[in-house]
Amino acid sequence: MTNQLFKNGVLPFVVDAYDQSVYDSKIVFSTQDIGTAKLVFQLRKDGVPLPLSAVDGKLVLSFNTGSKNVRNITLVDKVEGIAEYVLDNDEIKQYGKVQASLNLYYRNGQALSIHEFTFDIQRNLIDQDIAPAAEFYIDDFQTLKIDIERKAAELEADIKKRTDNMQGKIDTVTQELQEQLDRMKAKLDDLEALETKQGAQDKVDKALAAAKKYTDDHAETPDGAQIKADNALKKSKEFVSGFQKMKITTDTGMPLISIKDTSVSILDAVINNGLGMGTFYAVAKSKDLPNNRSFRGFFHMTDVSSDGKASFGWVYATDYINNIYTNYLNNNVWSGWSRLSNHNMLTEDGKSQLLPNGTDILTLPSGYYYAVGTNVVNMPSKTDSSWFNIYVIDNSNNRKTFHVIRSGDNLHWWGTVHTDGSFKGWKRMLTDTDANSKWEYPTIVNGWKTYKSEVNNDYRVRYTKDAFGWVHITGAIAGGTLGDVAAFVLDEGYRPSTPLYNVGLASSTGGASGPQICRQYIATDGRFCIQTTSSNTEFIVVNFSFKV
Repeated sequence: MTNQLFKNGVLPFVVDAYDQSVYDSKIVFSTQDIGTAKLVFQLRKDGVPLPLSAVDGKLVLSFNTGSKNVRNITLVDKVEGIAEYVLDNDEIKQYGKVQASLNLYYRNGQALSIHEFTFDIQRNLIDQDIAPAAEFYIDDFQTLKIDIERKAAELEADIKKRTDNMQGKIDTVTQELQEQLDRMKAKLDDLEALETKQGAQDKVDKALAAAKKYTDDHAETPDGAQIKADNALKKSKEFVSGFQKMKITTDTGMPLISIKDTSVSILDAVINNGLGMGTFYAVAKSKDLPNNRSFRGFFHMTDVSSDGKASFGWVYATDYINNIYTNYLNNNVWSGWSRLSNHNMLTEDGKSQLLPNGTDILTLPSGYYYAVGTNVVNMPSKTDSSWFNIYVIDNSNNRKTFHVIRSGDNLHWWGTVHTDGSFKGWKRMLTDTDANSKWEYPTIVNGWKTYKSEVNNDYRVRYTKDAFGWVHITGAIAGGTLGDVAAFVLDEGYRPSTPLYNVGLASSTGGASGPQICRQYIATDGRFCIQTTSSNTEFIVVNFSFKV
């Protein structure tokens, strides 16, 4: 049913030990608020919402009719401490002041009395003929079963008591008759004066027979009482035997499966338990747990193999710091533990995960990781030992996206794996910082010097490397030695992998006319040489770019 309407009675309770007086809520429902009378509990403790995890809430309702109900409340928001209960059709008809108490029972054995309170149910005019009957309702099956067994035992004891009392009464009547008979016999001599001794004896025997007949007619023999008691007990046991017999705990309330031996697998123990639902405990570091902590949980196996062992079902497990895991058994194969309290992309406390040495990052599932670059495989650089943040997104169908960020300077690479499973290589993301090249100024040697112009332009030789790996050289020199002699030398990282040649502009002075040229040579050891010129060395332009 959707779009349900409710008449909400809100009860904001603060859980502490300072005020436990009965709270008059001023809430008033009507006997015609059928299915709409809702009690809403807003629970707080120490100034924050009271968490409602691993807890059962019980609402006790006591009506003017003498009826008393124990109901389970609905936990609406376990984080914000909000719960609710809707009065059923029988409860809303029991008009008058209702006394109530809210209690919380935690799975670890603790309990909290939240508050006692009252509210009113007014009798609607249309309900003037309601005649509520005193009854007792209880939601807990186990409590009902115990109550029935208790009443059966009380009935058996009562029958035995009645039988014993009846036997005592029979003995008392018999003794009294015997005493009367003795007194009558003692007076036989006096009776002979009035009637014969035989006549008196006949009267006595008749009186005794009448007394015995009365006793036989109205008194119950011990055997008869015992038969009635046995029949009553048999009927009670037959009634209880119709209940579900599978247990989820031991008779003392302990877990159905309890593992204290770390070599025992909790998953094997659940399978071997067969069909049904149950609870378990496993000591820390037990086999096949999600982590090395101790765990408590419950399971439900819904199908079994021919050997009686479970083949389908699920398990929920919680460690002692409240991480929740689930595992599913599908046709005898476990799917593996999956954490519910936080997504597996992060650690249990919401942080990135440190990768073990030797991890191939291309095989990682979706998640946030970090590592030293040389400790893991398939990084953008094999030799960079910096710390890297590694983010992986699995897009399914073999497609993945990787982002690798060097923590020290924020350099960022990304890569992809396509549907065919092939890695497409690393690409570095460029920023405005990469566009700001740093110029290096080499030392001019072998007679060469910076060219000086009449307008004082800066012709100093300089070189730089951009983000794409291109080396750019510019400037102007004059007056040095021609040939394979270096005019200046490039630093490592700026040198070509093979020798390079370039044609540059040269001076047109000294009788030459028109543009003049020079032959420039860049060696793999970084030497930049002016080999020849068509004019002279008074003005040599250096303007060359190449990729390293």
